[in-house]
Amino acid sequence: MKKNFIAALLLIAGIATAISISSSSIDNPIYQKNGIKVTALEGSPDYPDAELHLVSPKAGVLPVGSDTFLFDVKNYQLGAQTPDANQKMCANSAKGQHIHFILDDAPYVASYSPKIGADVKPGHHVLLAFLSRSYHESLKHKKSYILEEFDAGNSGGGISGFDKKAPQLFYSRPKGEYVGDQETKRIMLDFYLVNCTLSKTGYKVRATVNGNEFMITEWKPYIIEGLPLGESKVKLELLDASNNPVKSPFNGVERTFTLKNEVGK
Repeated sequence: MKKNFIAALLLIAGIATAISISSSSIDNPIYQKNGIKVTALEGSPDYPDAELHLVSPKAGVLPVGSDTFLFDVKNYQLGAQTPDANQKMCANSAKGQHIHFILDDAPYVASYSPKIGADVKPGHHVLLAFLSRSYHESLKHKKSYILEEFDAGNSGGGISGFDKKAPQLFYSRPKGEYVGDQETKRIMLDFYLVNCTLSKTGYKVRATVNGNEFMITEWKPYIIEGLPLGESKVKLELLDASNNPVKSPFNGVERTFTLKNEVGK
């Protein structure tokens, strides 16, 4: 009788542990392959009232050449350090919170001012801009980003086949160089989604890190660990429910970035 009671307690404890592990894996996804670990980054300060608006130029026509984009930021302080920056233990901008400015899916420009200059070539252009925490994690609610299209000049060219109403994926991080232990041990993986949500049975993001594929089913920031010093590559692809790449001129972007022990080495 006593043995049966103990066995029952152990069974219940085992079930509880299994439930705890399962819940943890849902709330904090972890992907591992060949020494590389990709873990969802949780608990960042939320700014649900933060807003980003494009004041000028208005969507439609742009002049060719040097142009200035003016934004209006509400309920969010550019240049401030995000309160938990030191706790994240990853690359953090000493200049604080900022705007990620992405023109035609080029690597983003980080701006700590609402005025951003850009050299505009003739043709059709797509602009994505969103608010970012000081450690480059994007704000992901509806009013924290803008997505607009422009035409510059009359010669054609530029981006073609972009559908503003279709599901879209934009690459954000990793980017550039990471120097020293704090920056190189934990690399942020972040991207921006428009017009879709991720799930195990719907849209997914395939992140290929140095040839290792990770299927991401939740739109969150992630931390990559286990990367070697030197060059690494990340490729991001938005997939549909059948795991086929979504058709978009910006889907399937691959970027190279560099990890160093210290400056110059």
